[in-house]
Amino acid sequence: MSFASHDSATRQSQGEAITAEEIAESGAKADDATARYALLLGDDSLILAQRLSAWISRAPELEEDVALANISLDLLGHARFLLTYAGTAWGKSEDDLAYFRGEEEFRSCRLVEQENGDFGKTIARQLIFSFYQHELYSRLVHSTDATLAAIAEKALKEVDYHQDHAAQWILRLGLGTEESARRVQAGLDSVWSYVEELFTDVEPMTSLGEIAVLPSTLREPTLTRLHQVIEQAGLSIPDMSGAHGADRSGRHSEQRGFILAEMQVLARQHPGATW
Repeated sequence: MSFASHDSATRQSQGEAITAEEIAESGAKADDATARYALLLGDDSLILAQRLSAWISRAPELEEDVALANISLDLLGHARFLLTYAGTAWGKSEDDLAYFRGEEEFRSCRLVEQENGDFGKTIARQLIFSFYQHELYSRLVHSTDATLAAIAEKALKEVDYHQDHAAQWILRLGLGTEESARRVQAGLDSVWSYVEELFTDVEPMTSLGEIAVLPSTLREPTLTRLHQVIEQAGLSIPDMSGAHGADRSGRHSEQRGFILAEMQVLARQHPGATW
């Protein structure tokens, strides 16, 4: 019996958390297309988790150090769920997929690959991605794939906090000093060209029917909410087109290789090590 079919609704209503280990042991198995979709979503969360972890001990205040660390851990948890489920199609573990793929094999969007920059840029990136991810998981909870639906339901509760955290900081910075407003506006300007990539319909989403969520259906609600909070913060919506090659075909930013080199080095130096 698969994890997802084992009284999942009851487990969720009682507030019980799912784990990557439960998914691996459940017997649930994704087909190839569903696995590629789960991998794509998992890669986004994994790369952003790695980016945000770089703020640990470097955030502007202690409370924010803890907040960004917790968001990073939430995203890492989402990545674990999704990569574990993807691996069931190919007989691979979450570690195999995280540590032993090359940069051209990842399908992360270029938004999450962008450098942290200053705190204003990090918050601008976080605002965009958390609003997008909230709309995504709000719909993925209705997936006809029970395991993806359960993952989305668990993740959505955490992303509620992520988007609130980012929105509060945008308002605080935008309505703060002239310098804080300048910096967060510069952050929005630097990452806005990667927004359209989030809403591009590509395989395998287009062939999965009600299993997946078509990114194009998320564009209007995500941008409407983003525009509202940005304008409320007294900031301007950047006026620019999408970056060249905005798709999920494997084209990636130059930053991805550096991210993976840092993330994968220990596992590749000591393959199979446990602690």
